[in-house]
Amino acid sequence: MGDAHRIGVIGLGVISRAYLDTLVGRSAVRVTAVADLDASRSAAVAAELPGVQALSVAELLASTDVDTVLNLTVPAAHAEIALGAIGHGKNVYGEKPLAAELTAARAVLEAAEKAAVGVGCAPDTVLGTGVQTARAAVDAGAVGRPLFASAAMVTPGHERWHPHPDFYYTAGGGPLLDMGPYYLSSLVHLLGPVRAVTGASSRLRTERVIGSGPRAGERIPVEVDSHVSGILEHEGGALTTITTSFDGVTTTAAPIEVHGETGTLTVPDPNHFDGEVRLLELGAAQWRTLPPSAGYVGAARGVGLLDFVAADGRRAPRASGELALHVLETMTALLRSSAEGRRIELSTSVERPDPVPLTPAEQWR
Repeated sequence: MGDAHRIGVIGLGVISRAYLDTLVGRSAVRVTAVADLDASRSAAVAAELPGVQALSVAELLASTDVDTVLNLTVPAAHAEIALGAIGHGKNVYGEKPLAAELTAARAVLEAAEKAAVGVGCAPDTVLGTGVQTARAAVDAGAVGRPLFASAAMVTPGHERWHPHPDFYYTAGGGPLLDMGPYYLSSLVHLLGPVRAVTGASSRLRTERVIGSGPRAGERIPVEVDSHVSGILEHEGGALTTITTSFDGVTTTAAPIEVHGETGTLTVPDPNHFDGEVRLLELGAAQWRTLPPSAGYVGAARGVGLLDFVAADGRRAPRASGELALHVLETMTALLRSSAEGRRIELSTSVERPDPVPLTPAEQWR
């Protein structure tokens, strides 16, 4: 284990358990330290994991026993922790979004370039067999030339199940910034980067009612738009129509559909690693399900970090900071387009990440 890449985890909320389940016990990486603003929480996690130290945030950032910081803090702290890690010569891999706003996200990548360290960022769900099988089909010409796509995420709002949903309805929240990274990262894999956007959004309810937990029945204010629609112009010429909403009950639309000259492809929920990919070819009588042909089989949270470590400077990591920056600019541009009533051209671009070959679980684990 001496040559294993050393990981320090900052932020030990609910999502950290999924990451630790994936990372602990792997040969390529070793979790060496954990930190949280709540010292008792980090002590409890370290007590479960032999050889793992419970440190303060500052101590972990400075630790000589950490190669990469896994940043699982709240979005408002993402940039601060990332810059702290980079300042100590460490790589950083974080939960989405890369930062709470675009200027800070740019600063993270600029600092990393100067320090010659790497930046990776979730979501890594797009590296599973669902999106990757769909991408392989598109790349193989299954739908002919892609012409347009649709993406839809419709829920009645997280306040129905989340006991403390306030942050979903304040600055940095809303359906697009919350769920958009999964859909937009998938669309870049499928159709390439976005060159311009046109958006429209609404906020027809000024408050929400918490539906569970100790605050059930409490009303909270809605400070951001809760329904966002837009058109994405991809650099290759294809168009995507996207809808993300906390205002609907549900939808029968596929999470993502890709329409080409000779076929239509349905893509499973990009918030999950796998799922059914279906193809209807022009002139065919019925849909057919495509067997998994690409992606990390049985993937789980943290596979993007394992991919990041495996890249080791020899190739671009698939869940890269550059992709996360482009996705963040796409989302903020959609919101700005809605507010200003105009089409907005993006200043960032990104190469489509390398496709993931079909990789059995025993290989990537």
